[in-house]
Amino acid sequence: MDIDQVRTFLAVAANGSFIEAASRLYVTQSTVSARIQNLETYLRTKLFVRNRSGATLTPAGKRFLRHAKTLLLTMEQARHDVGLPGRYRASLTIGARIALWDAGFLPEWVGRMRTQMPDVSIRSEIGFEEDLMRSLIEGTMDIGLMYTPQHSPGLQVEYLFDETVVLVGTDPDKPWPDENYVYVDWGPGFYAEHSNHFPELERPALLANIGWLAVQLVLKNGGSCFLPQRMANQLIADGKLSVIPDSPSFRLPTYAIYPTNMETGECQQALTALRELIAEMTTH
Repeated sequence: MDIDQVRTFLAVAANGSFIEAASRLYVTQSTVSARIQNLETYLRTKLFVRNRSGATLTPAGKRFLRHAKTLLLTMEQARHDVGLPGRYRASLTIGARIALWDAGFLPEWVGRMRTQMPDVSIRSEIGFEEDLMRSLIEGTMDIGLMYTPQHSPGLQVEYLFDETVVLVGTDPDKPWPDENYVYVDWGPGFYAEHSNHFPELERPALLANIGWLAVQLVLKNGGSCFLPQRMANQLIADGKLSVIPDSPSFRLPTYAIYPTNMETGECQQALTALRELIAEMTTH
């Protein structure tokens, strides 16, 4: 058994497909199949049931899942820790949607962690829910923040707070929807609320998968988009955007995802700092 076999097992388990796992790992499907077959031979048991809909874990595969995450996490931590300068005792990897990094929220969290744990190296990443969840499942990320988490064995989903998403634009006096309205994909929850509130709205001509991109399009060409209040506040204060009159606001729950059984005090300390920051943020 080698680390590539373990990583491939976790990729198949996370995506439910040998084909998708091959795409994610940038290898051929035959390579994925060979790795899984060799792993099953080593463990002397079948790990997946393959069918037309993809691949599902067998009972033995479900039992191995927890061990596989631990194995990969141990190897990744070993690789990072061995390469750390002597002044660092440990490392943490955190990731989040780009909107959560905006307006100083998560950068302030990192600053607090550096103050409280100056001897811990912190790796910060940006990703979408699918990428963040895969890293968490594979054990290469310690804490992930996102809007639409998936539930997975061995991972804890903790509600943090609600983002308030507001409709802003460059010309508040112009009838809405305008021709340059940019629909931002804030996830399935936002899509459902948006569709329920605007059932007759045709598919917008402009779509963006992140809020930052929508802002650039709107500021350059005029128009409107929905943004978290945190992102919109400074743009409104600078006179670049305004809230569209009589427009609705939507709720966007935010979550932290991390291993259920955290083995390091650094993760616990990081989460404590995050909760304290959110408590201060929500009371102001």
